[in-house]
Amino acid sequence: MSSRSPQSRILDTQFLLMAYTHGYFPMADSATGEIAWFSPDPRGIFDLENFKVPRSLRQVIRKNIFEIRINQRFEDVIRSCGSRKETWISEDIIRTYLKLHEQGFAHSVEAWNNGVLAGGLYGVAVGGAFFGESMFSRERNASKVALVSLVERLRQREFELLDTQWVTSHLAMFGAKEIPRKEYLKLLKRATEKQCTFV
Repeated sequence: MSSRSPQSRILDTQFLLMAYTHGYFPMADSATGEIAWFSPDPRGIFDLENFKVPRSLRQVIRKNIFEIRINQRFEDVIRSCGSRKETWISEDIIRTYLKLHEQGFAHSVEAWNNGVLAGGLYGVAVGGAFFGESMFSRERNASKVALVSLVERLRQREFELLDTQWVTSHLAMFGAKEIPRKEYLKLLKRATEKQCTFV
């Protein structure tokens, strides 16, 4: 069950940040580009202290195949996340999140292999909350390694919330869980009032 209302465009980054702090996020219709706002119930999150790293992935990480970089190719990351037959990442979404990136709120965590961007993810940081938006891989495990690195960074910087919006089977393997929207909003309020820095 989702609460949603139609919008034609997202251009006001301050309004977008306010929406995040109230539990809403935007998605564009793949066919029309029309933007709608969502606030799922239940809501998907990661408990940062109970994040699970599968054994096979731990072995990949120990091999140091990927170099992790932060905010080096934000636009490449978001465009790669949206480079699918059906996507909610429209050009309006991309332009808006590029503005958020310039303002210091939207960030990318990137996995590089031999100087080539192999995968990554992007999201929005407000206070002690990080709102994960999307991820992509050009090489096996690249986005998974980026996710593990994201969690490590959030823990080090004392973030309290990693929002996943919904729980997919992919995220569930890392321990993502669903909580009632009412509980989520309490966590969200506490997290966004905390002073944390992502970079």
